Amino acid sequence: MAKKPVTTTAALSLTRNVHAGTVVVLDNATGKIITLPASAGNGDIYTVYVKTTVSSGNHVIQVANGTDVIFGGVAISTDIAGVTMLSNGTNDTITLNGSTAGGLAGSWVRLTDVVAGFWMLEGFLVSTGSEGTPFSAAVS
Repeated sequence: MAKKPVTTTAALSLTRNVHAGTVVVLDNATGKIITLPASAGNGDIYTVYVKTTVSSGNHVIQVANGTDVIFGGVAISTDIAGVTMLSNGTNDTITLNGSTAGGLAGSWVRLTDVVAGFWMLEGFLVSTGSEGTPFSAAVS
């Protein structure tokens, strides 16, 4: 049986017992920071869904430490064309800005703890204007 989604309007540090295998719903127009647990290679899946478009600040999804990284990609689109954005081996942060880098209502990412130190990424980001990368290496 699937877990009930968890809705948040505040910053949140995800935990295995509460958030693995469920959907974390961002329901606030003011940007929030969502921190993943340290990757341990246990196969846990964390999904973050944007219910309310961020319009003040950024929604930030980040790893817990300076060694974990995010690999994979997301589709990002403002229209039928869209693009695919890839996260490479140095990225540890996803910034949804409510514009070119996603964060509009309907955006989502799924991160799977596949190997200690590595998160596998998939998802779809709804954007406006010319699509831009949401990925960076910001955690130290």
